[in-house]
Amino acid sequence: MTILIIKFITAVIAFAVGLDLFFDATITDILSFSLFVTIVSYIVGDKIILPRLGNRNAVVADFLFTYLSVWIIGSVLFDNYLQIAWGSIISAVIIGAAEVFVHLFLQRTIPNKPETEMHRQREGNFNLAYGTEFSEEQSPFPLDEHKK
Repeated sequence: MTILIIKFITAVIAFAVGLDLFFDATITDILSFSLFVTIVSYIVGDKIILPRLGNRNAVVADFLFTYLSVWIIGSVLFDNYLQIAWGSIISAVIIGAAEVFVHLFLQRTIPNKPETEMHRQREGNFNLAYGTEFSEEQSPFPLDEHKK
């Protein structure tokens, strides 16, 4: 629950700077963007991508999700394309920088798996043992039929 609160406060600050400080966005726009990005980013970035792919990929996914969500939803809500472009870039950079620390906090406080298993899952299991079957036959045809 504390992670959601931290993510929501970070999103409110990011959208307040990215959309309201430089441009004219309402508090409803800021809170709705923050709530949407917090919920989806937590489910997709923290619960799915972070345990499987690691911190760097989760931060990139959060950055891209924030950028695209502001760009797509902002084009519906705002008339100024300059506001949408700069607002999405500024907001995504602030949220991406904050997500680095949120993910490190998540990995330290709520370990779902031991650290060695997380690394093994991320890197893959390259020590697979493949069995090979050898036979005495060189040809699938019997020798008698092959000579005929």
